[in-house]
Amino acid sequence: MTEFRIAATFTSALARLEASEQKAAKTTAFDLQMDPAAPGLRFHRIDRSRDPHFWSIRVSGDLRIIVHKTEANFLLAYVGHHDDAYGWAERRRIEAHPRTGAIQIVEVRERVEDIAAPPPPAAPAPPAQIFRALSTEDLSGIGVPLDWVEDVRSATEDAFLALSDHLPAEASEALLEYVTTGRLPRPAPIAAPADPFAHPDALRRFRIVENQEALALALDAPWEQWAVFLHPAQRGIVDRNYNGPARTAGSAGTGKTVVALHRAARLARTTPEAKVLLTTFSRPLANALSRKLAVLFGEDTALARRVTVAPWHTVADELHQLAFGRRAVVASDEQVEDAVAKSVDAVGVKGFTLRFLLSEWRHVVDAWQIADVAAYAKVPRLGRKNRMSAGQRERLWPVFVAVRASLAKRGLATWADINGRVAAHYAARDVKPFTHIVVDEAQDLGVSELRFLAAISPKSQDALFFAGDQGQRIFQQPFSWSALGIDVRGRSSTLNVNYRTSHQIRRTADRLLPSTVRDVDGNADERDRTVSVFNGPPPEVLLFDTQQEEAAAVAAWIGRTRAEGIHPSEIALFVRTRDELGRARAAIEATGLSWLELSDRDQDASGQVLVGTMHLAKGLEFKAVGVIACDDGILPLQSRLEGVADETELDDVYETERHLFYVACTRARDRLLITAVRPASEYIQDLGAALPT
Repeated sequence: MTEFRIAATFTSALARLEASEQKAAKTTAFDLQMDPAAPGLRFHRIDRSRDPHFWSIRVSGDLRIIVHKTEANFLLAYVGHHDDAYGWAERRRIEAHPRTGAIQIVEVRERVEDIAAPPPPAAPAPPAQIFRALSTEDLSGIGVPLDWVEDVRSATEDAFLALSDHLPAEASEALLEYVTTGRLPRPAPIAAPADPFAHPDALRRFRIVENQEALALALDAPWEQWAVFLHPAQRGIVDRNYNGPARTAGSAGTGKTVVALHRAARLARTTPEAKVLLTTFSRPLANALSRKLAVLFGEDTALARRVTVAPWHTVADELHQLAFGRRAVVASDEQVEDAVAKSVDAVGVKGFTLRFLLSEWRHVVDAWQIADVAAYAKVPRLGRKNRMSAGQRERLWPVFVAVRASLAKRGLATWADINGRVAAHYAARDVKPFTHIVVDEAQDLGVSELRFLAAISPKSQDALFFAGDQGQRIFQQPFSWSALGIDVRGRSSTLNVNYRTSHQIRRTADRLLPSTVRDVDGNADERDRTVSVFNGPPPEVLLFDTQQEEAAAVAAWIGRTRAEGIHPSEIALFVRTRDELGRARAAIEATGLSWLELSDRDQDASGQVLVGTMHLAKGLEFKAVGVIACDDGILPLQSRLEGVADETELDDVYETERHLFYVACTRARDRLLITAVRPASEYIQDLGAALPT
């Protein structure tokens, strides 16, 4: 019986086509699955291919599907316009690797030209060949095709980035691990399966499609499937059991969210009684996590019911209603500021600015939920430049008592209040609402949120898992996790391979941050060891004299991006605040496309370019991103700079604004555009080589 299979190369190529072309290609794919011998399907052998089993099938016009057919297997391998499709097939063969036994799509070496740029002519010495110490046996053992072994052994670090695009994924990933760690992974011996398609490495790129429903699922979500694919380097973190709180770190694009998703799914699968919470800081990101989790679970609704996906504030709100029978009303920033100002007047405290007292309330008294003056005297004031004596704290304490009383009288609470009440309620109970909690974007947890999550999770194996990046902290001031009983030392890991962002985009964005970022407890994120797995065009950085010129240039960039086959829903424009959204909308409207603004609602962006603020960009990913309106006074935001209470807080504002810019830039996979109207943000200067001349 012939098995009908689909290759990852087919779904990737399909995603690059226009919507009408995709529809036609899918129709032909369904026809092929129903009856490959149907009279209307005309097969043409690829005469110049080194593999005699490659055939083309006309879809419409010059659109072609490339299939690989043998007596045992019928494989959808590629789809594209005539010359592109034929060229792809002529450069490839499909065969079982002689050492690993896994079926591979191998690019024919002698038909590949200019796979790496030559070294600079002025180089004083030839670049080091980073894999020269590896033998043919070493390289074939990780799946390098034999006719590529010498190219790998001769590769320099720069050449390898280009070379890796031509190698099977398992070989590229093993070599990347060797580059970043100095260790070549040794795959566990696997008994050679009778069917080379059954090898674990082959299962990553080929799948059997048993019916039309399964084929439709495979063809309808290629981008989502890419976004949740778990690479072997991440598997160990997902499968490991931890006897205490654990954390995985890594710069943008290294797969922290993918690890969090798969860990939540693994806990749900392996524990029938599991109540897993997958949580993050915002509703848009929680919605994105829900969609990706649905891809992992498929139609298994029983597994899906074991996982709750929600922002941590939503979870706190719902648990507060369950515990106390009422919903808390959250005070706005304006209401809190009004309460502080009136309390200062009522108490009559002199010698402190309103700005300082508001900051002290938000970052110390409310954040740590300080109950009395004795606790206020002892609380750590990390990140607070102004030292305060015991006498000064005693003078200020009546102000904060009055603030609390004022909010309570109006029936208002802060999120720290809500988190504290729920934490106290569940800390005294043995039965917790969740058996496991997985936290994405954990760097933006505050003191009260961390206490809350610790209180609603059991003291058992695998109860708390955090994924985050200190370089993307944009909301909270730093504080000690271990001081709250959450110590991840010894249970912390770092991801160093960037699967999402091109080498060029990652290298440019990394100039915004230091090579090492440490938290208060001394845990270090070593960012300079990160390596991207693919190349792309360099980011464009453009400066203008007027907003009209900027809008025209952004519109032209969107047009070029669309011409490259990127769909509108895979393009996003980000700005610093809502005040700049009009500049993004104007650019999109100039192209004739429609736009959709990111919000807390779960939205369908089909056919629309997404626009939003940089804060809502966190955790999302797009093939093309424009970060626009990066003007002086907007980035960093002038109102934040004017609202700081001391020099240390000013430093933190500059740092978090820089992190925000980094977050927005690293949402891009393939294309990145950065624009500003002169004078531009000082951060653009840090992009260095990417600056326009």
